[in-house]
Amino acid sequence: MLTEAGKKLFENNPLTTVCSLVCDHEKQCEGHCVLGKKGAPVHFSTVENYISTTYANKMTKGPHPSNGIKAAIIGSGPAGITIAIILARYGYDVTIFEGKDKIGGVLRYGIPEFRLPKSVLDDIKYRHLDLKGIKFRPNTHIGGAIGIDDLFRDGYKAIFVGTGVWKPNALHIKGETLGHVHFGINYLNNPDSYQLGDRVIVIGAGNAAMDVARTAIRKCSCTVKKQATENKR
Repeated sequence: MLTEAGKKLFENNPLTTVCSLVCDHEKQCEGHCVLGKKGAPVHFSTVENYISTTYANKMTKGPHPSNGIKAAIIGSGPAGITIAIILARYGYDVTIFEGKDKIGGVLRYGIPEFRLPKSVLDDIKYRHLDLKGIKFRPNTHIGGAIGIDDLFRDGYKAIFVGTGVWKPNALHIKGETLGHVHFGINYLNNPDSYQLGDRVIVIGAGNAAMDVARTAIRKCSCTVKKQATENKR
């Protein structure tokens, strides 16, 4: 039963292990559980994590027989990884091009270790990419030395572009360019390179904002003040 459940999870969502850890369960599966109306909902995230982690440790199957068609994936974030795994299941010869040194995109460089351990992403690379024959080219920016035309020239029949969420959403307000003002996604990418001072104000109240606040507390002795802002239309 456990093996069948694990297989079903990964067939429907190759990143099921990641989702069991970082999804907003209170607004999705657990939040819609009827048992939560009168008591505690079923902890779907815990169940999913146990099943997916246990099943992942058994995954050793090699690549699917090739269909002879080459596909390029630009970006190894959640979208790129998912598309690559699905295409490999159908026998496509998949190559992932990533601008950074490891897979994961925002999962690795935008979500803190305490919420999503990097070991989970390393295991995904081994189980889903290496064992499935998916090629990975790190530190490769498409649009520089290599362009889209070069990919088509080399025989790729399909190209998926998943360049991620690295462009911050600016507020366009006075003071935004000052030296002690930073964008959350940039800070989470490499928090050790920032000197935040003694007090920090975080504008926003979403997952990224909370990750910034919790990371800042862990990285320094500063006092973090969270200012929640909502755009009401």
